[in-house]
This record gives sequence, C-alpha cells and structure tokens, in this order.
Amino acid sequence: MQCPYCQHTSSRVLESRCTEGGQSIRRRRECLECRHRFTTYERIEFVPITVIKRDGSRESFDRSKLLRGIVRACEKTDISSGRLETLVDEIEAQLMVSSQREVNSQEIGELVLNYLRYESEVAYVRFASVYKKFQGIKDFVATLNQLQESTGEQLDLRAATLPPNSPFSITPS
Repeated sequence: MQCPYCQHTSSRVLESRCTEGGQSIRRRRECLECRHRFTTYERIEFVPITVIKRDGSRESFDRSKLLRGIVRACEKTDISSGRLETLVDEIEAQLMVSSQREVNSQEIGELVLNYLRYESEVAYVRFASVYKKFQGIKDFVATLNQLQESTGEQLDLRAATLPPNSPFSITPS
C-alpha cells in the first residue's frame, strides 16, 4: 500500500477491524519509511446487477427503490423498519450470489412477494396489486384465494360481514 505522504510502497498493519456490518475492513497502517499513520479500507467489489424492466429497458439495481416499494406496501403494518432493511438485505444478497448479472424485474418482484407472504398478508396483497397491475376486484380475489390456498380456505364474497338486508348485500344467483 502506497503511503499518501511520501509515496513509499511499504507499510505495516497496526490494527484491523470490520466495518459497515462486515462488508469492509478498516486497516490502520504505518509507513515504514516516514512513520506516518494512515487508514485504508478494503471492500468486496461487486459486479453491478442490471435490471431488465417490463418494457425492455435496462437500469442498474437500485436498493433504495426496492426499499421504497416495500415500505409503501408495509405502511401501517407492524413490520419494523429494521426488519424491512433486513428483508431488502436478504433480497439483495440473493441477487448478488446469483451467477446472472442481468435480472428481470419480474424475478425481483417474485422474490419480494415470497418474503412478504410470510411477513404480512396485507403487505403481500398491497405489493401484488401494484406489481401485478391489478385491474379490478377479481384480481384481488384471485390473489387472496391463492394466498389462502395452503390452509384450504377460499374467500367467499357472499360471506362478507354485511347486514342481511343491506342494499349492498350480494345475493346468490
């Protein structure tokens, strides 16, 4: 490592410690020539991920954009912001370990849905409604039925909690 003061190339490491949640190492060094001390950081270099959008355009993966979408879906739920950060970390880590450097936005959306399925059903449906571009109530019902499929329950609109004589009651035909 080249000394920033005298440009000599020999130095010794005095101290090393992990920083940024284990994503980098901070090293305190001393130049063997001029004895000045300086700090260096060692980080893993990730090859950036390119997201292929629905319209075919490409853009760099943006962690903050993913987090904003998940936060919006999880508003007014009991999921903490720390948990949401962890969720985004896990999704980003999955993308990084993949051998693919180009990922479809649909794959990212499916990853998010898989995580939200276990975090909050409300957040799952909210995210799905935007991600899958719901057009009407049938899309919501289909998603709710799909969500409840594992328990054997089916959503029955006629079982809604409306008074029996309500003008909004659904009568079987």
